[in-house]
Amino acid sequence: MNLTSTGPVAAEMIRRLQTHLSPSRIDLVDNSEKHRGHGGYNPAGESHFTLTIESAAFAGKSRVERQRMVHHALGDLLKERVHALSIRASAPGE
Repeated sequence: MNLTSTGPVAAEMIRRLQTHLSPSRIDLVDNSEKHRGHGGYNPAGESHFTLTIESAAFAGKSRVERQRMVHHALGDLLKERVHALSIRASAPGE
């Protein structure tokens, strides 16, 4: 696991993803500062993320299904706190 983000929102995102998807690899990067002055920017940070995640749960699933699984795992964080999330989801060996 590689965490470039360690704030409370990132920590909760990681916790939920681990609980729901049991990833073998996860990399979450907080890109919020790059969006200063743009829509959705939150001065408190932790509003824009890039997620790379590998999980056996994604095997046989389409890209859209995988993204829906991530969105389901994160739930209300995507509605209330996270403005943007770029997702790269794969199954082991892909």
